[in-house]
Amino acid sequence: MDPKEKKELSEIDICDLFITPAILKAGWDQPKQVRREVTLTPGPVIVRGNLSSRNKKKKKFADYVLQWETGVPIAIVEAKDNNHSVSHGMQQALGYTEILDLPSAFSSNGDAFASHNKVPEDGEDIECEFPLDSFPPPQELWKRYKKHRNIEDDEEALVLEPYYEDGSGKSPRYYQAEAINRTIEAVAKGQRRLLLVMATGTGKTYTTFQIIWRLWKSKQAKRILFLVDRNILADQTLVNDFKPFGSVMTKIKNRKIDPAYEVYLGLYQALTGPDEEDKIFKSVSRDFFDLIVIDECHRGSASEDSAWREILDYFSSAIQLGLTATPKETKYTSNITYFGDPIYTYTLKQGIEDGFLAPYKVVRYDLDKDLIGWTPPPGMTDDLGKEIERREYNQKDMDRILVLNQRTKLVATCVMKLLRATDPFSKTIIFCDDIDHAERMRVAITNAAGKLAIDNPKYVMRITGDSVEGKAELDNFIDPESKFPVIATTSELLTTGVDAKTCKLIVLDKNITSMTTFKQIVGRGTRIEEEQGKFFFTVMDFKRATNLFEDPEFDGAPVVIYEPGNDDDPVPPDPKPEPGEIVDEEPGDYGAKKIRVSGVDVKILSKRVSYLGEDGKLITESYRDYSRKHIREEYASLDEFITTWNTAKKKAAIVKELEEYGIELPKLAEEVGKDYGDFDLICHIAYDQPPLTRKERANKVKKRNYFAKYGEQVRAVLEALLDKYADEGVLTIESPKVFKLTPFDKIGTPVEIINDVFGGKAKYETALQELERELFDQETSA
Repeated sequence: MDPKEKKELSEIDICDLFITPAILKAGWDQPKQVRREVTLTPGPVIVRGNLSSRNKKKKKFADYVLQWETGVPIAIVEAKDNNHSVSHGMQQALGYTEILDLPSAFSSNGDAFASHNKVPEDGEDIECEFPLDSFPPPQELWKRYKKHRNIEDDEEALVLEPYYEDGSGKSPRYYQAEAINRTIEAVAKGQRRLLLVMATGTGKTYTTFQIIWRLWKSKQAKRILFLVDRNILADQTLVNDFKPFGSVMTKIKNRKIDPAYEVYLGLYQALTGPDEEDKIFKSVSRDFFDLIVIDECHRGSASEDSAWREILDYFSSAIQLGLTATPKETKYTSNITYFGDPIYTYTLKQGIEDGFLAPYKVVRYDLDKDLIGWTPPPGMTDDLGKEIERREYNQKDMDRILVLNQRTKLVATCVMKLLRATDPFSKTIIFCDDIDHAERMRVAITNAAGKLAIDNPKYVMRITGDSVEGKAELDNFIDPESKFPVIATTSELLTTGVDAKTCKLIVLDKNITSMTTFKQIVGRGTRIEEEQGKFFFTVMDFKRATNLFEDPEFDGAPVVIYEPGNDDDPVPPDPKPEPGEIVDEEPGDYGAKKIRVSGVDVKILSKRVSYLGEDGKLITESYRDYSRKHIREEYASLDEFITTWNTAKKKAAIVKELEEYGIELPKLAEEVGKDYGDFDLICHIAYDQPPLTRKERANKVKKRNYFAKYGEQVRAVLEALLDKYADEGVLTIESPKVFKLTPFDKIGTPVEIINDVFGGKAKYETALQELERELFDQETSA
């Protein structure tokens, strides 16, 4: 091909004509081994105000992922058009190999290949270039991958055990595949205790299913126990992710382990108890299970005195895999000490950056009695007539020791005000200090909700460990298709493990000091549910719990705090949960000793709204400020933007470019004014130019007698286009479908208008561009 012609080709053309044929010629099988245009991450969601959109500029999109077998990627190839150098795409390719942990990266512009090899042989260069017809065959890159991942020949069969495929085309996300593959590789090497750390909402159960499936199919594990601590977790798993196991799977019940099955789902409470006769796990031999998976293992499995630990010790010969979003690292308990360092970690921060998890905005309220404190006047009595101890009560005392009824009402009023301003049917969890507080909050929300609560008594419900009625509604609360309950008040029951996919609002009226608990609570909102219109969630904080977002530990790497066996360590006390870490509340006379006071006014001292910034820190920035910043990144000055706008054949290309940043002009119009066009919105927001409405711009063109040079028919069409711009904007008049709309349908068909009226497509496009230049001429518009 002529070099000049080659430079006219698009990137896709270069792939189709040069790169793909070169790869296939080297022996790669398409589509089994060659995946084209693979989205690794969708790009993060940007949230400002009540608006959200994706920043597609940060989308990770590989031109080629080469895999040895399905689910086992071994190399990346990035393509560029022929106007770029051979190695221009290398840095991009290397970025993808980092997140997939691959040794081989390639770049090509259709002339040759550039290569990067992370495991070169002695004397071999890390980077080099070679001709198109010299691309390495699959066996060579597989050998390189095995060296990079330290896979021995006798481990290969297990490592390549196929994934489960249901025919739908669903495949694991990149981090799920990496978690699965690393686990299988570790088992192949004989590792018996393993820990996976994956943020809530990232699909731990699906990841676990694929691990178990591959170990079960390879006969590496013939009997498997999946341990959970909530009935609902076992039931959800049974009918959802684990469904393909079918008849070989059972849930342990009636305090009996039936040896006829191969995959068991069990509550640890159903397997053990305080007395020896309760320990039904001992009814089978110690080697009965080959693999035990412990879900939410931060909840005690690594504690010496834990009931789970007793089960793990009994089946000590089994492979034991711990799953958690939050490894527990305290003075007396360490998941890492028991399981070892995590074989893979995927954090909340990474999940949000990739766009798989929902970002959050934080609305923090500072209440006067919490911050300033409250001291009762001398001789003041509580609601029961008992004199109140005269001391200063502060935030830590609220709802644990001191109950100010007006404070509870104020919190409920703030919650309902936010819901009414957004969507009063947004699923909401309010975390309270204890069951008594949760019940008082339920009452306060009912009163604040008014007609909403009258129309449906299940609008708000207390879902706590002692509430039979509340727990019975838990399934409905987490069901995306069920409208009620809308609001759940709780203290501990919903902190972990409950898959509340559509939860959009988390309210913290709870003193939280445990980072583990805080992470678990935040995790209730992190799932993105596009079908339900959920792309972000809001955290309302009344007790400064969100200060923990600023703690480096919030998304930092877990470290061992307690190493057993050190004689200098104090003897651990009787095991007690961290604050806020009770597995399930026990029924009882909660709050009986609290001081209850009505009539003390409580006010909001300050309210701050923060958003998750691009650096992972909370910032105060509006959607408008965010848009201004990124428009100026794309177009440094007003002149540069206007030049680009006026020379663009299609303004839609500029609008689409801004959408890649997550800047959606219709959303900006909601803040500035719906009568302004895209051009004026951009100039006003980014460069402080006084905006003109679309009608004002159209009228200025009409006053300039611009149409006089055209014949009657052309003038009629252009005037109609101008009116269309005034009503709907520039994207409408640029659309090829515009001539199907009124009033053009009365002039003629689209083909007749373009050919008969304008004399062809080229002349029509020239006339349209001239019209747009008149519309957006800043000198005559001023």
